[in-house]
This record gives sequence, structure tokens and C-alpha cells, in this order.
Amino acid sequence: MTDTPETNGRQTPSPAPAIIDVTEDDFEAAVVAASHVRPVLVDIGADWCGPCRVLGPRLRALAQARGGKFLLANVDADENMRIAGRHKVRGFPTVIAYSHGVEIDRFHSAQTDGFLRRFVDDVLRHHAEHGHAALLMPAPAVANGD
Repeated sequence: MTDTPETNGRQTPSPAPAIIDVTEDDFEAAVVAASHVRPVLVDIGADWCGPCRVLGPRLRALAQARGGKFLLANVDADENMRIAGRHKVRGFPTVIAYSHGVEIDRFHSAQTDGFLRRFVDDVLRHHAEHGHAALLMPAPAVANGD
């Protein structure tokens, strides 16, 4: 038995998840590489953080409501301190938007639902408008030490 729904006798793939947990081990694949397909919002927080406990459910609800148009990647800062350090996180929660392999925006602290909707709309618009540009950009030159 498969876990994919069937349509007219054909199997259709299960939809991509809207929310995942990310660690240092899978950050590059789960966030950076995945952001070439759809934008990824990285929510860096901690269980002990009050504003994180407010923002987290709002982001999860928004990710579910948008039906996978963006991926929400949750990062536990206590377990993945290098991710927070690499992104120069100064406080929790910090949400970082990735599109086409690069950080395009961020915010910190708990925000209103209206702010979150506008932020996601801007990220989705940026991703759609700049997708073709990422394909046209030349590959970065590699220094050969000469």
C-alpha cells in the first residue's frame, strides 16, 4: 500500500511539507538548496523564549494556510548554536527568509499577524520575480591562488 493519493488510477505525489525541523547537519540541503524551489523561512528560537512561544504557532498556522507555498524551517537555537552564530542572530526569535540560495530578509521578535502576512507576501513576490534572474547570473569566479 502506498501513502500517495490516487487520481484517475494514477498515483500523485504527496504534497511537499509546509513545516520541518532543521539541524546543523541538514541546513544546507533543507534550507539553502530547497530555497531554489520555493522560499524558506527559518525560524530560529528556543523553548525557554516567551516571544518564540507566541510567534511559532502563528508562523505554523500561516505556513499551513498558504498550502506549502513557502517552507517553514524551525531551528532550535539551543541545539544548533552554529546556525544562530552563522546568521549573527542577536535575539530570539529571529526569522530569516531564503530565496534562490540567499538570505533576502529577516525580522526578530514576535510580530502581529498582519506583519507576518505582509512579510510572507513580500518574500513570495520576491521569489517569483527573481527566479529567472538567479538562472541568468554568472557563476562566481573561483580564486586559484595566483
